[in-house]
Amino acid sequence: MSEERVALRYINRDVVPFAVMVAVECVTVGSTTLFKAASLRGLSFYVFVFYTYVVAALVLLPLSLIFGRSRRLPSAKAPFFFKIFLLALVGFVSMLSGCKGVEYSNPTLASAISTLTPAFTFTLAVIFRMERIVLKSSASQAKVIGTIVSISGALVIVLYKGPKLLSSASLTSSSDPTVSLYQGLTSFDSSWIIGGVLLVTQYLLVSLWYILQTQVMEVYPEKTTVVLLYILCATVISAPVCMLAEKDLSSFLLKPGVPLASVMYTGGLVSSLGTVIHTWGLHVKGPVYISLFKPLSIVIAVVMAAIFLGDPLHLGSVIGSVILSCGFYTVIWGKAKEDSTRNVDGSEKSPLLVTHTMEDDASSLRCD
Repeated sequence: MSEERVALRYINRDVVPFAVMVAVECVTVGSTTLFKAASLRGLSFYVFVFYTYVVAALVLLPLSLIFGRSRRLPSAKAPFFFKIFLLALVGFVSMLSGCKGVEYSNPTLASAISTLTPAFTFTLAVIFRMERIVLKSSASQAKVIGTIVSISGALVIVLYKGPKLLSSASLTSSSDPTVSLYQGLTSFDSSWIIGGVLLVTQYLLVSLWYILQTQVMEVYPEKTTVVLLYILCATVISAPVCMLAEKDLSSFLLKPGVPLASVMYTGGLVSSLGTVIHTWGLHVKGPVYISLFKPLSIVIAVVMAAIFLGDPLHLGSVIGSVILSCGFYTVIWGKAKEDSTRNVDGSEKSPLLVTHTMEDDASSLRCD
């Protein structure tokens, strides 16, 4: 009987979180791949962004009523709502940059660049004096070195495409003119570099979003309600911007197919349930464990892009991803070591890993 309890405890403590986190990474990368396929079929990224926010709001509204606690909102005059507005503005611009970046490049590049998030968050935290660098400390050294290595890996991916290492036939018909156009575009390094710059901009903004989110959560620590308010505000911001920027208003009338599936999938799964699952994982296993799965998205993206989009794998992506992953884990190790020391000393934690794993409440609204 005791062996059964030990086995059950092992499953609940280790197997279930592992399986769930792998599934979440697959779902998240799947949203990027689906958006890429939809964009090849004419879906405007303005339309995608607006409807994703709308769907996410519709899903999160009942969730906030069910799981939200009866904590009173701050006064309307409080800085809380201004910070929510800033969150929405930063998240909206981040999502626009990410979607346009994926249009110029592919989901593999987006997944690789996403591992820059801890390095960018650490850098911004230092700038805003939320992190302190102690050069004599091995933890600080690891974070600084990991940040430099991560940025170097990103530069390799963006600036060096290299020869093809792997190519797979797309499940999409090659007679499709949009696919032929896409395959032609990917032969130009300029498109790849532009996409990389846009994706780097996205994750720099995501890191800034994490810093702002930390300040908001200090004032009102109700995650579901904060995310709902953020999405509602982002929807209000995106509506006029997207409708004015999109010249063909008839494109907002989505018909059944890949574009509609992409919007429903991203808004309904990634932007809402993904946040809930990551919050649960944070509670069960902690922030370091959740962060360890992020480089897995690169492998998942390579497989999905090869199968569903026919994307080739380039040497530059492989070399850069390896360098990025090394830098990523170096930063995570340094942060974990620092947090363990702070817990022993009774010091308060910095926001780097905690904000990184609130899944990406903002990442949930990105095309990654």
